[in-house]
Amino acid sequence: MHEDRLLLGPGPSEPYPEAMEALTRPVLGHLDPEYLAVIREIRERLQQVFRTTNELTLPVSGTGSSGMEACLASLLEVGDTIIVGVNGYFGERLCEVARRGGAEVVRVEAPWGTPIDPADLIAAQQANPHAAVLAVVAAETSTGVRNDIAPIGAALAQTDTLLLVDAVTALGGTQLEIDAWQVDASYSASQKCLGAPPGLAPVTLGARAVARMKARKTPVRSFYLDLGLLHEYFLASPPTYHHTASSTLAYSLNAGLGRLLEEGVEQVWARHERIGRLLQSALPELGFGLIAPEANRLPQLTATTLPSGLDEGSLRKRLLAEYGIEVGGGLGAFAGRAWRIGMMGHAATERSVVTLIGAVRELLA
Repeated sequence: MHEDRLLLGPGPSEPYPEAMEALTRPVLGHLDPEYLAVIREIRERLQQVFRTTNELTLPVSGTGSSGMEACLASLLEVGDTIIVGVNGYFGERLCEVARRGGAEVVRVEAPWGTPIDPADLIAAQQANPHAAVLAVVAAETSTGVRNDIAPIGAALAQTDTLLLVDAVTALGGTQLEIDAWQVDASYSASQKCLGAPPGLAPVTLGARAVARMKARKTPVRSFYLDLGLLHEYFLASPPTYHHTASSTLAYSLNAGLGRLLEEGVEQVWARHERIGRLLQSALPELGFGLIAPEANRLPQLTATTLPSGLDEGSLRKRLLAEYGIEVGGGLGAFAGRAWRIGMMGHAATERSVVTLIGAVRELLA
């Protein structure tokens, strides 16, 4: 087995060295003033990466799915209506989590591999003006498709429907403007473009979302993922004990965010763009196809079909066994016939592209 893996799958991505080094710092108690100071620094750094001034910005314990559950549980009550854009696996997951929480789900669909028309989402809200939330995935990790978020917030701002954005693969990888785009709530994950290990889910809630949470008629159905309680724990003075959060993961995320901000948010977007396009120009030369249309193709996550006659699973296993390179298999409609290649965080470099393309060329030969 290769001791060193090159993580070029849909996540986790290669962490920044600073994020790995931070994991060795001494463990702190979950109410230690130094730990809570780190959380406050994480908030300031996340605000810069999310492009927001939202006070309720914090890392939820767990992976991106915990951020999803925290937002849905905190913003929805049983019987509420949610409109969900579905054009891939994570749009489906939003529907499932909301359904399990007792919400009525209105689906706005586009075929896997194609973007959702923002006009269709806005029309669905006009047809369901009572909807509590409209949720959409900014970067659909299952297909490499970028959904256009920018026009939706302005359309919802004059309504009572909150805009919730899944930014798990988007945050730190492609343009995301929480305040400028009038996004009410968003969640992400530490292990994609932020360049830290898995285990924390950054979440941000704007004033409208906080007001909705405070006006609830029933308690948030999840104690662990209640964003009101987490806000009181991490950011209130004095803090209110909630759960034993990990100082180790907080140190690591903080270091990854520090590295990202040192490079500059827009510079990091540009780096992901450059490296993603480099990969996407090289793949067709080897007979691979690109699933997402060019205008809505993510640079940080490329979904690609294999040359005909090749078994994706066995080729992917050989890539891992012989070269120590991890890429992801297809999901849902693309299971068994596609790869998902991540160029995210510390792995978004020319070296990653050259290494992967060289290894694949050898395997095909």
